[in-house]
Amino acid sequence: MGSPGLTERERQTARVYDAMHAARAHSTIADDLYAQAMGDLYPYELDASSSCDWPLLGTMVANLRMEPGHQLVDLACGTGGAGLWLARALAVYVTGIDVSATAVQLATGRVPEFWVPAERARFAVGSLARTGLPDRYANGLICVDGLGFEHDRRKSLEEIRRVLKPGARAVLTSSRPRLSSTLPPWEQQAENVGLVLEAEQERPHEPPMWQRLYTVWAEHEAELRAQLGDAQAESMLTEARTRGPQLRERQALVVTLRRPEE
Repeated sequence: MGSPGLTERERQTARVYDAMHAARAHSTIADDLYAQAMGDLYPYELDASSSCDWPLLGTMVANLRMEPGHQLVDLACGTGGAGLWLARALAVYVTGIDVSATAVQLATGRVPEFWVPAERARFAVGSLARTGLPDRYANGLICVDGLGFEHDRRKSLEEIRRVLKPGARAVLTSSRPRLSSTLPPWEQQAENVGLVLEAEQERPHEPPMWQRLYTVWAEHEAELRAQLGDAQAESMLTEARTRGPQLRERQALVVTLRRPEE
């Protein structure tokens, strides 16, 4: 498995996420606030900083349809929680790819926490469009909250198709405005890159969860600044101020794509 070079845009993104993961590695406040916003849907073991909750984990298990010994790719894996949880639950191998070297290092260190044998989990630096993985590598792939930040979604979907084995599936989270999306329907996006849309499931509880999270971030501003530093706290609060007002018009989805058999 190669280590692809990152573009300048991807290196800039990596620096942002390196700083975020480094700050959060020394404090539990971000996890605590996600747990508060998600309630009993929060999977504590994951230490997730994403929309990954118990319903999403269940959807991934059901839609991936993997067998023991299969190869899973966790794309935009962050610190690895979702991929490692699935590796243990499904008895599969997991390869995590993330643009942040800090996230990759933290994910590698978490492997023993999930009781996954070291030879069944590996993490490497790469991007959504340049994973560095071989052709037809994966029996299944997940990408949680990664596509929304990608500059060129088509290139990412083309890379996902390349990495998947024929017949394998990818489960991706996505969101869009309800009334005026600038992207084509998912069926067309899939068809454009040689994939098949198998399922498009709405997650109506997700936008309200983000609204609750943004509210508790604002309520705990002082603690965020004290524990994560002003730069990270300000980044979170800016996200809350800019994205919060858009949530009423957002539709959250989990999409399952399949590479056709050949």
